[in-house]
Amino acid sequence: MPSSAVRRFVEPDMYFSGIRNLQIEGTITKRGEFHAESTQIDLHRLFMYRSDESLARIMRVTPSGVRAGVVFVTDPGEPSMLINGVEIRDGQISRTGLDWEWYLRSTASCRWGSVSLMPEDLAAASKAIIGRELVPASFARSLTPPADALSRLRKLHEAAGHLAKTAPDILAKPEVARAIEEALVEAMILCTTEGQSDHVRHVDRHRSGVMRRLEEVLTATPDKPLYMPQLCATVGASYTRLHDCCREYFGMSPKRYLWLRRMHLARRALRSAGPERATVTEIATDFGFWELGRFAVAYRSLFGEPPSAALRRPPEDMTSVEIIEPAWKFVKSA
Repeated sequence: MPSSAVRRFVEPDMYFSGIRNLQIEGTITKRGEFHAESTQIDLHRLFMYRSDESLARIMRVTPSGVRAGVVFVTDPGEPSMLINGVEIRDGQISRTGLDWEWYLRSTASCRWGSVSLMPEDLAAASKAIIGRELVPASFARSLTPPADALSRLRKLHEAAGHLAKTAPDILAKPEVARAIEEALVEAMILCTTEGQSDHVRHVDRHRSGVMRRLEEVLTATPDKPLYMPQLCATVGASYTRLHDCCREYFGMSPKRYLWLRRMHLARRALRSAGPERATVTEIATDFGFWELGRFAVAYRSLFGEPPSAALRRPPEDMTSVEIIEPAWKFVKSA
């Protein structure tokens, strides 16, 4: 059954965890007040997603392995995003990898969207539309589709998102959902017919291997600070190689990325604790921040409040998500 939901967020962690069918770990990279709005629509075969974010961020995406899709900026003139360090310029899209993790980075506020199909649906639809079966991409990469195909995809995507906000009861009608889906599937197929060279595959696999090992180390120690000598030894890459990969994927050095990671870990700890159970000093030093004055200044600059304010706030703040009604509960699916 077709379904849709529109949600607003002011808490980054809740926003990242609310992006459906993908496991995402996100890091905000610019200071300021975060807010985001997401629109999720499930049609019969096609899933689509729209998002409007206020701050630059890095998202590490672990794909489900069961859906093939494309990512694109939803409005002409939007700032470029980068996928695995490769720019998605205005007029481009990115095919997302089916199995390997990928990184989606923005450098400013952005509006972006996606559409996805099961691999068997992608194969059947492409066979019917272009006469040959498309297979899911192994690695995320950008490509330049025909301008009219991308324009069509954007307009259809916007129209579906508008219905989800203003007339979700119409969008929920099977015949309306089917018509929108068929048009979106066709636009998606016509945007993704470009091939990929063996050289690109080799480079992508090499860099993705380094980044996968990096994230395996970070995942194995989700609540602990890490430092460069330990990280390089565990990942099995020299600092130079790791630095080059991080600059490409994250837009920053591994030292800066680790610092941001520790800051966000400290923030989560402050938000989940209470002043009766912990102090700012205890939490800051737990994550390797021993210059407490500098920590407080950096924290306020990054998150817009002093660490003491985060500690005083109730651990569970249920006002950080707003669901715009009416919305249908998603049926659990792959």
